[in-house]
Amino acid sequence: MQKFLALIFLFSSTLFYSQLQTLTDDFEGNGTILSWYGGDCGMDNHFPNPYPSVINNSGTVLKYSDTGALYAYVAFNGVGNFNLNNNSTFSLKLYVPSNGLTGNQTNQISLKLQNSLLTEPWSTQCEIIKPIVLNQWQTITFNFASDNFVNFSAASPNPLTRSDFNRVLLQINGENNTSQVVSYMDDFQYIVTNNTIYDNLVWSDEFDGNGSINYLNWFQQTQFPMGTSWFGNEQQHYTNRVENSNVSNGTLKIVAKREAYTNQGVTKQFTSARLNSKFAFKYGRVEVRAKLSEGEGTLPAIWMLGKNINELGAYWQLNGYGAVTWPACGEIDIMEYWGSNVISSAVHHPINGNLSVDEYTSNYQNKEGVTSAFHTYALEWNNERITLSVDGINHLNYQPLIKNQFTWPFDAEQYILLNIAMLSNAPANFVQSTMEIDYVRVYQQANLGNSSITNETDLVVFPNPVTDQLNLIISENQIGNRATIYSILGQELNSIILNKKQTMVDVSAFPQGMYFIQIASGKEKNTHKFLKK
Repeated sequence: MQKFLALIFLFSSTLFYSQLQTLTDDFEGNGTILSWYGGDCGMDNHFPNPYPSVINNSGTVLKYSDTGALYAYVAFNGVGNFNLNNNSTFSLKLYVPSNGLTGNQTNQISLKLQNSLLTEPWSTQCEIIKPIVLNQWQTITFNFASDNFVNFSAASPNPLTRSDFNRVLLQINGENNTSQVVSYMDDFQYIVTNNTIYDNLVWSDEFDGNGSINYLNWFQQTQFPMGTSWFGNEQQHYTNRVENSNVSNGTLKIVAKREAYTNQGVTKQFTSARLNSKFAFKYGRVEVRAKLSEGEGTLPAIWMLGKNINELGAYWQLNGYGAVTWPACGEIDIMEYWGSNVISSAVHHPINGNLSVDEYTSNYQNKEGVTSAFHTYALEWNNERITLSVDGINHLNYQPLIKNQFTWPFDAEQYILLNIAMLSNAPANFVQSTMEIDYVRVYQQANLGNSSITNETDLVVFPNPVTDQLNLIISENQIGNRATIYSILGQELNSIILNKKQTMVDVSAFPQGMYFIQIASGKEKNTHKFLKK
């Protein structure tokens, strides 16, 4: 019996001190979180979604009902500990109806991390508090490397250096009050994205020059794929005219216009452009810096399709590569803008068992000023997952546990598309609108100089993304090593000796973009990436 108990203890210890990589729950029976519970509140983690919408059309969600208890929360214990490096995030969708609130508390959500093995788990907790809006589904993301956090105890160390957190608590509108709250949660995720560094620029267009687009890089797709129309009841003709796609002052302009235009025997009242890249690739990072078109009825998009799609008139189909229908080819929507400062991303693939029926995973983030300023829309794609972000903040991670022709057609080359579609709700006063693109860049893996790029768990880099000051935390045995910062092209920008466990590096003068920081100890060189915003 003692041996049996010892084995149980050993197994439990192994579970608690293993590093978690992914936890998810969609509250529809899919996911890896099995231990949700409510503290001083009502909880139903299979409640019919009372507010289905385009943002969240799930059938069931978690309902959280705080009836006035001082410390109401919902929580779960992870089977393992959380690794709070600069590539880990917690996220969830949230809906808080105003008619379920009492009192005058600040509308917010707290995510608290605790050690459930302690007698008083809250005594060493760390939390992030985020503002929320009422009466709409929204996605909230928590990142302890880049968000402001609060330690319950001033004696607690930086959470990025800790490995004892194994419990998550979620709390709406604070604690130590008797106000009431009803809220709905969905699609909880804890993701540690991979640390693959894409440092080799393999293809790009910087849109220098003036006049026509670079025809070595782009194909203007104009042929109707459905005989007399485009998919989705789009209202435009795509043309190869300079009026609809051109380059000037260092940017590409894709212009949607109201004008009667006849082509292929059909007259439509709008024109626009749809560009296919003449470059296709498998795995890597795509970065597109763009200022989006505006106006109801316009749908600017930055996206990708499998090179093997048999869509009539597409560049790769015309060149003999069309082999499968959509969605069997796979589609990755890096960015679609539906208005109201909502940037949407999606991954489309066939439903299980039927290659001709679409199934998709989508998410979004609210982003101010996308039609008045440039922002960076990015994809990272490898053989494990697809991650989509805006300005370095991830909002969608697609990583199916089972990868086959239905869930993962993303093991083949894809190409990039840029376009503005016109929808049927364009108002009568719409004249024209432009999507302006500063650059399109594709990176893949390569070595940085002669050194290997690896993951070094003894180095913590935060905040990431960074604005001014980059903090480096190293272990005792790394003191005295040299840290060198390189550009994405391998240019050395700064070099310092690390003479203490925490060092602050001023990067305020660096332009926006991705950089690498390399720690050298003798012949060993370990490299991390960070994003300057």
